[in-house]
Amino acid sequence: MANFVSWNCLGIKNKFSDLKDIINSHQPSIIALQETYLKAEDTISLQHYNLLHKHGIGHRISGGVALLISNSFPSAPLTLNTSLQAIAVQIHTHSLITVCSLYLPPNTPVDQVCLNNLVSQLPEPFIILGDMNGHSPLWGNPDTNTRGLQIEKLLNDHNLCLLNNDESTYFHEPTRTFHSVDLAICTPSLLPYLSLQVDNDLHNSDHFPLIISDCRRQNSIIHSVLRYNLKTANWCKFSSIVKITKEMVSNNSIDTAVENVTAVLIAAADCSIPKSSNTVKKQRKVWWNSDCREAKKKQRKAWTRFCRSPTTANLICYKQAKAISRRIQRRSKRESWEKYISSISSTISSKKLWERVKKTCGIFRSSNIRILYSNGIPVTSLQDIANCIASELAHTTKSNNYSVSFLHHKFISEKQKLNFNSSPYAPYNRDFTFFELKRCLSEIHKSSPGPDNISYNMMQHLSEESLHNLLFLYNRIWHERSFPSSWQQAIIIPVLKPGKEPSNPCNYRPIALTNCMCKILEKMANKRLVYYLETNGLLSPFQSGFRQGRSTIDNLLALETEIRNAFIRRQHAVAIFFDIEKAYDRAWRYGILRDLYNCNLRGNLPIFIQNFLKLRQFRVRIGNQLSDYFVQEEGVPQGSVLSVTLFTLKLNGILKQLPPSVKGFLYVDDLYISCTGDNMAFIERQLQLAVNKIHQWSAFNGFTFSTAKTSCVHFCRKRSLHPEPEIKLEGQLINVVSEVKFLGVIFDKKLTFHPHVLRLRKKLDKALNILKVLSNTSWGASRTSLLRVYRASILTKMDYGCVIYGSARQSVLKKLDPIHHSALRLCSGAFHTSPVESLYVECCEPSLDYRRTVLAIHFYFKILSHPGHPFHTHKQSQLILRLQRARPSVIPSFFTRVSKFLNSFNLDSVQVVPTIKYHLTPWNSHGLNFLKPLTKLIRPLKFISNSLQTIVKFTKTSFLFLQMAQNAHLAP
Repeated sequence: MANFVSWNCLGIKNKFSDLKDIINSHQPSIIALQETYLKAEDTISLQHYNLLHKHGIGHRISGGVALLISNSFPSAPLTLNTSLQAIAVQIHTHSLITVCSLYLPPNTPVDQVCLNNLVSQLPEPFIILGDMNGHSPLWGNPDTNTRGLQIEKLLNDHNLCLLNNDESTYFHEPTRTFHSVDLAICTPSLLPYLSLQVDNDLHNSDHFPLIISDCRRQNSIIHSVLRYNLKTANWCKFSSIVKITKEMVSNNSIDTAVENVTAVLIAAADCSIPKSSNTVKKQRKVWWNSDCREAKKKQRKAWTRFCRSPTTANLICYKQAKAISRRIQRRSKRESWEKYISSISSTISSKKLWERVKKTCGIFRSSNIRILYSNGIPVTSLQDIANCIASELAHTTKSNNYSVSFLHHKFISEKQKLNFNSSPYAPYNRDFTFFELKRCLSEIHKSSPGPDNISYNMMQHLSEESLHNLLFLYNRIWHERSFPSSWQQAIIIPVLKPGKEPSNPCNYRPIALTNCMCKILEKMANKRLVYYLETNGLLSPFQSGFRQGRSTIDNLLALETEIRNAFIRRQHAVAIFFDIEKAYDRAWRYGILRDLYNCNLRGNLPIFIQNFLKLRQFRVRIGNQLSDYFVQEEGVPQGSVLSVTLFTLKLNGILKQLPPSVKGFLYVDDLYISCTGDNMAFIERQLQLAVNKIHQWSAFNGFTFSTAKTSCVHFCRKRSLHPEPEIKLEGQLINVVSEVKFLGVIFDKKLTFHPHVLRLRKKLDKALNILKVLSNTSWGASRTSLLRVYRASILTKMDYGCVIYGSARQSVLKKLDPIHHSALRLCSGAFHTSPVESLYVECCEPSLDYRRTVLAIHFYFKILSHPGHPFHTHKQSQLILRLQRARPSVIPSFFTRVSKFLNSFNLDSVQVVPTIKYHLTPWNSHGLNFLKPLTKLIRPLKFISNSLQTIVKFTKTSFLFLQMAQNAHLAP
């Protein structure tokens, strides 16, 4: 495998096909490019490679350098302080090496000091690759120019080595001559291992690529993990092979039984499910066909003929063959593109639709891992990088991260043992039923397998007998109160946090993969836990996170309503938005168990959770490289089903600390508190009291607030001067900001939502490009498909939070209308002069203003349908209503706005039937009865008639569902 390639591409955007040919031929770890002709804002997407580039100097697009870095090796970009067109990166192949791409324009003077300064900034060992436009007999030129003398001096002054031989690297077409201007320079320590070869194909440039090979055995490449290709699985064969017997799960210990079941599933999967390849795939050119291949072959033949005999006639033949090849390739690209886009029709599934949309836009996952720095020391090998990230994640969960006062409190509290052994006959401790297992298997979504490599799909294709025996194993774990040791392990995939420095191991978010068999048992236990907590009213009504019938809009609505009412009363409103540091990783486990104990939970359920939290271990995976095992000392396990419920329960008591004048809402760990009033001093005192109590509560529960990320906003429309609130958290003043992003919506101090709409408009402009790519009046995707893409990628973004930001002035909201209208024109193929009303009718889409009104009414009815919602019984006070009538210029709150909407639609007296949540206990549900008496019926009138007869016949059945045959098509 060639380690490095250097090539003056003469414009990278039109050389993608040639670039893929070079990659497929040599599989380089780095490609150094010169004369890329890229702008500063340009980005290039190439699978398995990351682009690092520096644009040329001046307003005219010229020059520029870039490095294409393979994802297979750890790397880190270097910051160079130079005026030269140079860019550098450190990469770990066999060892850590610095690679620099350099372009020295031929007609631009270069100061020797700049070259010396560049070399001094490159950590050794290094290699400099580039087009330097220097002539010297040292690298095969008959003459010497000023640039060549500068390079010779650079080699001598810094004791550098030249890898070039006498091969020519540049073809000057006007004079039909060959020169050597592309150089490879390295430090002496690399010279024995590197060799240079010049490619014999120009690849439609005027420079030949330089191929630099390393004779040393390279570091292991990051291959992807071998996975089962579930799309090509033979599930009938799998189901017939898998036999989970009663003896297998009953005559052994829990750990042995789990190992036996795992072995049976894996053995069956090996026989019936192919595995994907873990090698690096070649760069595909889907448009490449036999015509392109034949034209390219003729071009190479013409070039070979010219190289042997560089006459004018042969040059003309070569240029003709090159032009023909380029024309054929362009035609093939255009036809392939049109065919691919036109295949996006209304008949394809949503999954295939989005796969094609992503491929069309060049969107694919990147798994690049950068070189890390731990205490200033570079960490370069894959194993060391994995261990470094794992060590940092493990350190986050250690008890010594807690404050000294909390450690003392923790030590004393944990001396008191929690006895969960009483009340073993509570209904939530009963055996899991077969219906519970089947329901959980039907509700699961696609998920990556855990350490045992067993996926949900495998479990869904088990026979009835195997499922019953698996359920027997689950109930053994439940009653014997022994948690399998293999289920206490997880694999962590580190993902860089957005906008963070990749060289810092603290900046990676852990994505945990746990065993799917364990997660099924967790789901069944979690349903029982949630049922118990909800039906007994143990969760705060002001906690909206991951609860049935609740969403982030509830918290946004509460904040917007309080601010609007304060504006109507001409008062101040101050809100504080808290950020909890490492909330999941530092949740106090004993505190969670104590909360379960205080909820009067006893028996199998809390003991299962207790065993679930014990002895958690994880390994970090980079590609197919695993770190050592590390212990998660505290916190709830990442990626587990139970974790969210347990964390929510632990944070449940924080809202009880607030004084009556301060309101607060939670969405899992996103907490805000607010207070309104005429007197800022009163508001400060009340909020300071609330902050002190919250801090005191957190100090006794192991949570720490980030003072840097916690912010305060003073909402006020008064024009008179007034002081900003001064509130302290842990002795530090909380930052007072003019706007804050809370749960995806930007709240500014005047509550105009103008910053939010501007940010949303910018995001939608980028999303609109997808429609521009897919739409064409003659060959683009179908209208139905385009509307599906629009509704999913653009309209959903506008819908989120529109119940809240829809209260903005019309002058602000109208900034979103051009996006809506442009998208509808693209989807329908309408002219730019088409009236917007006709677009609404043609696309069956209402105006945004009408849509926001309808969504607001829907949300209002949703609130009324949930009796436990904090706004279920909300009614505006008479004072607010009188003030609103007296001050019509002030924007009203949500409920006042909705009452006007309901009045305009004659929906004032609509009675909303309450939703009955948790009507069925998880442990007493015996299944659902499906009746299929209508499989051969087609006409709807006859279908309705027979349906009514069937319902009357089975009136004593508790639950009745009628199911039509899948191939039955209704006809009039």
